[in-house]
Amino acid sequence: MEVDEIKVYLPHRFPFLLVDRVLELIPGESIVALKNLSISEPVFEGHFPHLSVFPGVMLLEAMAQASGILGFKTVNKTPADGSIYYLAGADNVRFKRPCVPGDSIHLHSKILGERRGIWKFGVRAEVEGALCASATILCADR
Repeated sequence: MEVDEIKVYLPHRFPFLLVDRVLELIPGESIVALKNLSISEPVFEGHFPHLSVFPGVMLLEAMAQASGILGFKTVNKTPADGSIYYLAGADNVRFKRPCVPGDSIHLHSKILGERRGIWKFGVRAEVEGALCASATILCADR
């Protein structure tokens, strides 16, 4: 999926749309998406001006956005249908390597389960095969 189709499945827009491309998608199972970091990202003006590091909380949000696409594609719905995914929780969050301008971050998410509109995803972010972050997240479909 390219960015125009991604915008059909995510309500986020610049500067908070954090998925540039979907590389692989198996509805009901998993997704691999891409976030390319550029020095021109607005967040780098303040985090940190002397050492540009992509904030961990935004990396977690990028993984959640990829998970949202997976959820929407799995149930064949979009925000236009009146459905939206909210990040409802994060467990076992670990940051292993900072992400910096020039990195191409691969966002991996797999469905671990769904119960009464609460989805559980196993997520991880990698740059050139090196683990940057991982977590188990919950998303609520409302």
